[in-house]
Amino acid sequence: MIATLRNAWRVDDIRKKLLFMLFMVLIFRLGNSVTVPFVNTELLTGFFRQEMGNTILALINTMSGSALERASIFALSIQPYINASIIMQLLTIAIPAFERMRKEGGEEGKKKIEKITRYSTIGIAALQGYAYYLLINREGFLDPTATGIWPPIVIVATFMTGSAILMWMGEQITEFGIGNGISVILFVSIVARFPVELWSMISGVIAAPSTWWIYTLMLLGALAIIVLIVIVNNAERRIPVQYSKRVVGRKMYGGQSTHLPMKVNMSGVLPIIFAQSIASIPATIVVFMPRWSDSWLMRALDPSSIAYMVIYFLLIIFFSYFYSTVQFNPIEIANNLKKNGGFIPGFRAGKPTSEFIQKVLTKITLFGALYLAIIAITPILVSFFSETARMSGIAMGGTSIIIVVSVALETIKQLESQLLMRHYKGFLE
Repeated sequence: MIATLRNAWRVDDIRKKLLFMLFMVLIFRLGNSVTVPFVNTELLTGFFRQEMGNTILALINTMSGSALERASIFALSIQPYINASIIMQLLTIAIPAFERMRKEGGEEGKKKIEKITRYSTIGIAALQGYAYYLLINREGFLDPTATGIWPPIVIVATFMTGSAILMWMGEQITEFGIGNGISVILFVSIVARFPVELWSMISGVIAAPSTWWIYTLMLLGALAIIVLIVIVNNAERRIPVQYSKRVVGRKMYGGQSTHLPMKVNMSGVLPIIFAQSIASIPATIVVFMPRWSDSWLMRALDPSSIAYMVIYFLLIIFFSYFYSTVQFNPIEIANNLKKNGGFIPGFRAGKPTSEFIQKVLTKITLFGALYLAIIAITPILVSFFSETARMSGIAMGGTSIIIVVSVALETIKQLESQLLMRHYKGFLE
């Protein structure tokens, strides 16, 4: 890996891309330190660390690199853009007009969908920014001088502008840098919290030396999760495909053997993000409406309860199957194979082929869903049985590790592919 990075640095255009990406990351980190006006950030930070727990706001705070608890200009991070992108993906499947735009519109249709996604990002950022302002105002975190209509306009507009800037920065990194820009920003946001979390663990050991073995187990568990993520992220089921021979003029085409790759975890980390967002709705409602905290439903769905973990587990399974169905259409794959003269040995072209692909898809999706669910649930179970782990905020660890490792692997693959095009040797040695 070090040799590959060294070789990449020697190539002028790749070095420029890396420097551009680092410059954008620097701007992002500087923006995370600039707070919006009229907000008492000290009280807000204390409130987040004491009251948020496993709510959706805690998830957004993790994804923003603690920018939400500081009320910085990038407090909403790239969550509005991610939500808008997911909504557009669902609408593209549900609304025929959007589907035709994507399939038949070509590059122009793609640009129209991207334009709609950008406008949707601004709208979602406005709603989230206003909701966040209401929370700040209700809890009394505004400065006493912040009266009238001007403070809410400035605060919400700043949040909207920050989301728009991050969206633009992500697109610029994708076009002129290395890797997916949105993923890189998310990666940096999560990694930026690691030194704080590490220092918190060290402070915990210093304050209570008898708990050293708990933190050691937590670190070993994190390393084991990283190894598992790397293995599963690269795992795929390869279905053999044979192409029949055909003669065109005096030349013979086809006859070669290949395979149809199906990734074990083709939906990535999206099922966890969606499941955590929905499962955290009750705890989030309590944040905005404290009088509901004593209701039986809220007590049953508390983030530290068994019921919450069961619902969270089942939601991850559901969204894993949902996204695998959205991304991989067995009928379309079978039809494409049939049109190109391809077939799976032992199965007739057409419906039998699509049924076989669907059967394989169901099995590997179950394995991928269980893998995601176990990684997401394990830190919560550890925090449920250990007060020390609960105080260290380990419940968010599974999601963060999956995102960080997946983005790192994807970025390294893109860097390696660019090196291979320039005849450099890297990981494939």
